[in-house]
Amino acid sequence: MSTLPLRPARTTDPAEVDRLYEICLRTGASGGDATALYADPRLLGEVYLGAYLALEPDLAFVVEADGVAAGYVLGARDTAAFEARSEREWWPPLRERYPLGSFPEGSRDEALVAQIHRPHLTERSVLGDYPSHLHVDLLPAAQGGGNGRRLLGTLFDALRAAGSPGVHLGVSEDNVSAIGFYEHLGFTRLDVPEGLLLGRRL
Repeated sequence: MSTLPLRPARTTDPAEVDRLYEICLRTGASGGDATALYADPRLLGEVYLGAYLALEPDLAFVVEADGVAAGYVLGARDTAAFEARSEREWWPPLRERYPLGSFPEGSRDEALVAQIHRPHLTERSVLGDYPSHLHVDLLPAAQGGGNGRRLLGTLFDALRAAGSPGVHLGVSEDNVSAIGFYEHLGFTRLDVPEGLLLGRRL
């Protein structure tokens, strides 16, 4: 795998935004393709991608393969402020578009609709040392060759420049390869009541 070019995401370009939503879906099953798991192909991106492009565009970077985005990293400098702003600006129109009960009970789509109406808030105890957070997703074309490490390094530099002392991310406990990758980059497991959060000082 060759080293691929990195650049800021074109967050106001509808074609690029659509491509990033596609990447979100195609990596949405613990890194694998989740296309077959959801009835609405944009819903996963509305929950895990769109707010970052809208509210933190300067902390969105992509890796390119064959002239198009093949992966991205997204960040929020101040997680608590980002969650509060999302509650004011991002979630309300989505709640109108996706009322509870939009999809069959028990479906993956309806679980995402429930998140839209009751967003998860980050455990506040981690935000003193790790106030920022990130999401990163790479298609197979961008995996290997150090591209993920370089993409994260680009975000780390931007967060440091913005004055952040640390960053965290959530990861599925069954995504063993991802956990190993992050731990190799200096992330450590954080003590939280549920789920798995990894943190890294900047």
